[in-house]
Amino acid sequence: MKEIRWHGRGGQGAKTASQLLADINLQEGKFVQSFPEYGPERSGAPIRAYNRISDEKIRVHSGVYEPDMVAVVDPTLLKAANPTDGLSEKDILLVNTTKSPEKVRSETNFDGKIVTIDASGIAEQAGSGFANIPTLGALVGVLDTDYEIAKKEVEKALSKKLAEEIVEMNLEAFKLGYEAVN
Repeated sequence: MKEIRWHGRGGQGAKTASQLLADINLQEGKFVQSFPEYGPERSGAPIRAYNRISDEKIRVHSGVYEPDMVAVVDPTLLKAANPTDGLSEKDILLVNTTKSPEKVRSETNFDGKIVTIDASGIAEQAGSGFANIPTLGALVGVLDTDYEIAKKEVEKALSKKLAEEIVEMNLEAFKLGYEAVN
């Protein structure tokens, strides 16, 4: 079973990205969980979202305390939220930042694999404005998930809520995030 913890702020889409990751893996025939954990419910407050992905039924129903991977949508949370808590040196820290993995390592003292991606820059370039979708694209790439299935699920989910031109911008952001790590 893979366990993933997302760190973001209210309104940045970490919960949405977690739900999309669950949808993607459900289409691959996996058992999945996706759920958020809120502190004070207000825009900008730190939030966590969780995923579990497994080939077998998932019988655990709690927060993710020892994740295999952490995705940080808001880089200010590297200091404010201790996202490396529970990670071991065999785990992965994915961070939306322009900093190098070495710089993130020196700031966090995390000994595992660090992947950095300028998801905010990618979102701006694609016109989508939110770093959650390029971060999701990068995470899909790091997890070696089927890109075509992932893209189709992202498109399907976003098409239910957003105008076509916004969906296209997000799909471009998703693709650029994926390509940034592959």
